[in-house]
Amino acid sequence: MWLEVETKARVKDPINLRKKIKSIAKLDKKETRTDKYFAIKNKLLKKKYPKKAFRIREKPNKFEINFKKKIKELSDKEIVVKKEFEFSIKEKKDIENLSELFKDLNFEEWVEKTKITESYKYRKNKNLTIELHKVKSLGYFLEIEYLCQEKEVEKAKQLINTALKELEINKKDIDNTGYTKMLWSLK
Repeated sequence: MWLEVETKARVKDPINLRKKIKSIAKLDKKETRTDKYFAIKNKLLKKKYPKKAFRIREKPNKFEINFKKKIKELSDKEIVVKKEFEFSIKEKKDIENLSELFKDLNFEEWVEKTKITESYKYRKNKNLTIELHKVKSLGYFLEIEYLCQEKEVEKAKQLINTALKELEINKKDIDNTGYTKMLWSLK
């Protein structure tokens, strides 16, 4: 089982932060990601944040379906640990069929998120990803992520904390609120 160990911080000066990131990491890719999130339809969906949701991300040759479950006992205030479940569908007709199934199960599109992402690989450990995001309607964010097995969670947290120090990220700027929750609160 793969775990996603990550932290997220609000960014006030993306130009300066980008320079710092480039000093410790190598650019891997730039892309625009548009995600549609789905939750179980109910009358309270507009008023109450849903407990469960999943996303569909359209990529050039496939669709990725993803959902995550937070592991509270491994998470702390600054670093969140989640089980991540993801699978891909290549055919548009298959994603249309899956969408019909979800509608039949009472899911509806709930939030859409678009972000422009610069993804970097940390020079000290290529398994650590540093991303600078510009999220539509929300602004700039830094995410530092490490995918690992449970036995590596402490190592991942240490690496993330090292990168945060190298990037001179103030702990008060860390905000692990999900983007969907931030976007939902704007409604």
